[in-house]
Amino acid sequence: QAQPVESGGGLVQAGGSLTLACAASGRTFKSYAVGWFRQAPGKEREFVAAIAWTGGRTNFADFVQGRFTMSRDNAINTVWLRMNNLKPEDTAVYYCAGSSKTSSPSESHSLYDYWGQGTQVTVSS
Repeated sequence: QAQPVESGGGLVQAGGSLTLACAASGRTFKSYAVGWFRQAPGKEREFVAAIAWTGGRTNFADFVQGRFTMSRDNAINTVWLRMNNLKPEDTAVYYCAGSSKTSSPSESHSLYDYWGQGTQVTVSS
């Protein structure tokens, strides 16, 4: 199984950028779709973005509004989420998840069976 390990979170001012990385620990993300989800205090976990196994297709939540991009390098089993023009409402713990059930960029968290521990993103106003 591929255990995701996230990195790259931190504190940034509104309008700033961060790049989150997700590396597969153990095995690989081979044939897995990989998604990013986030959870803010007092709120449910929500879908942010996902990328297909081939990397050719991505899927973003409506609130992203063109601010985020997602990419992957299957040779090194790593996926990135580049977040630009960050807003205070983007503050949350961001989780990377791999899906052995689909290779398509699904927004359904129930399809993702391998989850990382999360990385905190804090955007100050």
